[in-house]
Amino acid sequence: MKQLMLYFICLGVIVAARISAFGQTVTNCQLPGIICLLEIQTNPPQRLFIARIDLTNPRLQVRVSPGGPDPDGAGQWETTLMQPTAVAKREHFSLVVNGDFFLAKNVRDAEGKEAGYRPGQWARPEGPAMTDGQTWSRSAKPHPCLVIHKDGTIAIESLSDPNDKDWEVVGGGPILLRDGAVAAPPARPGRHDNYKARNPRTAAGIDANGTTLTLLVVDGRQAGIATGMTFNELATEMLRLGCKDAINLDGGGSSVMAVREAKTGSMKILNEPSDGRERAVADVLGITLDRAIDRSF
Repeated sequence: MKQLMLYFICLGVIVAARISAFGQTVTNCQLPGIICLLEIQTNPPQRLFIARIDLTNPRLQVRVSPGGPDPDGAGQWETTLMQPTAVAKREHFSLVVNGDFFLAKNVRDAEGKEAGYRPGQWARPEGPAMTDGQTWSRSAKPHPCLVIHKDGTIAIESLSDPNDKDWEVVGGGPILLRDGAVAAPPARPGRHDNYKARNPRTAAGIDANGTTLTLLVVDGRQAGIATGMTFNELATEMLRLGCKDAINLDGGGSSVMAVREAKTGSMKILNEPSDGRERAVADVLGITLDRAIDRSF
């Protein structure tokens, strides 16, 4: 049986907590619409960084943002890599996680010290992407996506090209939960290693009412501290956290969650990225507070 120790952190402010009969810590967030927590598990050892976003709070907006500018106009590359905390600083995010899988020009996919991803490299996400109603990436085939519509509703859909009803789109995959049931493929012999290996992971999920967005970053590749998860294990966690639908985002060395510290205004990385440093990525999913959004056009 898992032993749980939960520390709730609300945008850099540690608040008092009490232990329930289930071994969980309960607290209240002091900033509107966002609760962050760290959950430490044993057997196997895991560290889960969880953010619950209240989508009914009018002061809060969920946004997708590319890294840097499009480097080649109508060419195949659509953005440049940038560290999520740098994007958060530019976009005034209060919380940020990494976004979609991506390709970078002349970079071989690798992890840890061998990872060659650096700020400024030409890149494109694997799936479609939309920011504030403007599509900036399309894909040849449909990809699972987290979608915020113009009417403010949120869903997980398969898209290759966002439409005029969409407002923010970030791609990922596979789908972890569908209608309250685990949809992620189980680890089976012969399946691609990414399905059966435990790795750092990032996921996004929606509750049955569509009013709470749950973001989860799972550390990994840290023996005795953080094992990482398979897709199936990640799906099970998202179900436990109250999600009805959920999607996997990019993982490995890309997995990161950072929040804005109340005292300094600077972004603080909560987890420990497995590269040993924050990786530059193609796009991010961020949360802003007190930012009016006009979706009327």
